[in-house]
Amino acid sequence: MAIGEFPKPLTLVRLVFGLYLFGLGIAFQVQAALGLAPWDVFGQGLANITGLSFGLATVLASAIILLLWIPLKQKPGIGTVFNALLIGPFIDLSLRFVPSAATWGLAGQIGWYVLGMAIIALGTGIYIGARLGPGPRDGLMTGSVARFKKPVWMVRTALEGAATLIGLALGGPVGLGTLMFVLGIGPMVQLSMRAFGLVGKKGT
Repeated sequence: MAIGEFPKPLTLVRLVFGLYLFGLGIAFQVQAALGLAPWDVFGQGLANITGLSFGLATVLASAIILLLWIPLKQKPGIGTVFNALLIGPFIDLSLRFVPSAATWGLAGQIGWYVLGMAIIALGTGIYIGARLGPGPRDGLMTGSVARFKKPVWMVRTALEGAATLIGLALGGPVGLGTLMFVLGIGPMVQLSMRAFGLVGKKGT
């Protein structure tokens, strides 16, 4: 659905609920204290070389990603706008009640981080399934899957890995959580998208 068209109420609820889960999952990762997610590594790297704040560098990263939509013929929708506006506040809201795992030992931190990834994957399947338009990073994923006919897990892993490597080259910090996200989020997202009928058995 293009920007300017108003969705059905239940479809809008699905979009917002999926985005909330996405923000909740990020909050779990933050509280796991195992390092930045790949695109945040990229954002921090941009901040290092541009002198911008991390927040502004993240906006710049999103703008760069949206430019990559053009050759993929990916179009934004209402969901793209909602993604940009709501995930940040949902993270802040969730951080109010998601406890920190920093004192639980490495096993507890890893469990918290993996739970966060699972919630992000579930939220991704729910909000993309609303078909109102993906966020910048997820749009790059879905556009690449459609363009190159490769499974979701492969495309997502490649994109997260590329973001990590570029961010690392720019001086962004990489931690255990970063590597866990690169290796784990692709298969989780593919499973979620398959469960909601967004991709076939092969993940395309």
